[in-house]
Amino acid sequence: MMNDAVLRKIDLNLLLAFSVLMQERNVSRAAERLLLGQPGLSAALKRLREALDDELFVRVGRGLQPTARALAIAPAIEDALSGIERAIRPPTRFDPSTWQGEFRVGMCDNLETAFFGPLAARLRQLAPGARLVGVAADKRDAAQMLDDGAYEFSISVHGEPASWHVRLPLFEQCSIAIYDPQQLKLKPPLSIEDFVAAPHIAISFVGSATTAVDAALDKVGLSRNVVATVPRYSAVPPALRAMPSIAIVPESLGRCMAQLHNLEISIPPIVLPADPVSMLYRRVDRADERAAWFRQLFIEVADKALLASGCKAGICAEAA
Repeated sequence: MMNDAVLRKIDLNLLLAFSVLMQERNVSRAAERLLLGQPGLSAALKRLREALDDELFVRVGRGLQPTARALAIAPAIEDALSGIERAIRPPTRFDPSTWQGEFRVGMCDNLETAFFGPLAARLRQLAPGARLVGVAADKRDAAQMLDDGAYEFSISVHGEPASWHVRLPLFEQCSIAIYDPQQLKLKPPLSIEDFVAAPHIAISFVGSATTAVDAALDKVGLSRNVVATVPRYSAVPPALRAMPSIAIVPESLGRCMAQLHNLEISIPPIVLPADPVSMLYRRVDRADERAAWFRQLFIEVADKALLASGCKAGICAEAA
């Protein structure tokens, strides 16, 4: 238990400075957000270091790297600051029907295809003065773009979150096979023999013809014939319409493609790992009513979109 002498050395300004430094990892940017000069922020950080008897941040290149102690206490400090914010905020509720401004969301292209349209339509109904902005993002840069303010939350397959982020599980994204029945005269469900005998189009952001599908086939001593590789899912339907071939895509995307382009879908004849799709947002936004409303709206829209498309997966109980 921290003693009273230590607690007296720590005030709200020090905790706020710590929180902003955890988010920015840069003294100059943190000082700008806090409306402080760099000397003032450096002095505050020195006081906090002395009070907690830890470096808290060490310089790495042009940025700051939090110590293990800083990472350990960050969630509790963020929760404390959020609680203070809730306590002093005026008792006015967010009203989407009168609000004017932007809602920004980051999604990779396969999830954007499945959810952006329904989200924009529903937002238009509930918040006619608002504008929805979709920002291209994937799991490699989602956290950094979130910290940079590119969007309010990211929908992707996220890795382990930072202590100042919240990762909310949404659903398990399965994969399905998709093809043009006019080009490939096969009836679903595909047999393993037909699956490996047909030409395949692979989707790889780095241009590799080997994906998780090939790893799954290799486990059972089989392989497929990849005749083309594309970096974006948007290129898949035209390619399938142009030649007899199969592509393995996320289920929510594949069912949209099937409806739009008259394509056939089939459960793959091999076991493929499901991807855990989640929502990533900043812990400091947890108590923001406008941000919370937008997050909940996305969850409701995504749940209905998954159900309407026929996907096996739905929004998990933790998010619903």
